[in-house]
Amino acid sequence: MDLLLICIKFLVLNKKWAPYILIGVLLVILVVVKLVKGKEETTVKPKTTTTKKDPASNTTDRDRGFDRRTTLLEYSKHAKCRMQCRKISEAEVEEIMQDGKINYNKSDLNNNRCPRYAVEGRTKDEQRVRIVYAQCNEATTVVTVIDLETNFSCSCPGDDDKYKNRN
Repeated sequence: MDLLLICIKFLVLNKKWAPYILIGVLLVILVVVKLVKGKEETTVKPKTTTTKKDPASNTTDRDRGFDRRTTLLEYSKHAKCRMQCRKISEAEVEEIMQDGKINYNKSDLNNNRCPRYAVEGRTKDEQRVRIVYAQCNEATTVVTVIDLETNFSCSCPGDDDKYKNRN
């Protein structure tokens, strides 16, 4: 208490230094508060573990980018037809999914139902392809398979002249 009275008398007598001393006191208080708050946050939290080993049951946030796990892969009827017509196997689709490059210009990440990723790469037989994946929370669906170099004439469900698959 005596120290506080001495400080107040000093501030009253030395008005020139009062703002600097006040700033210094506030800085000391700020540092002390940060130190105390930091010690509270460093307490060890108990770890929670799950016993599930199925990779498809992971709680990965699929809204944070393209999930390249093939265990959640499904195929639309249109994609299966395109794959058959263009002689592209499921193994090649999975390989492009894991190793291909995302073409963000051809992707639709703001799709209302599920973001759509256009992934490009080369198959084992050197076909340059673009595969469109619709990534929903429960599964990733192959929407279509496009050969970027050869123009195959396919007659698949959903084909019409309005939406021709072009580069």
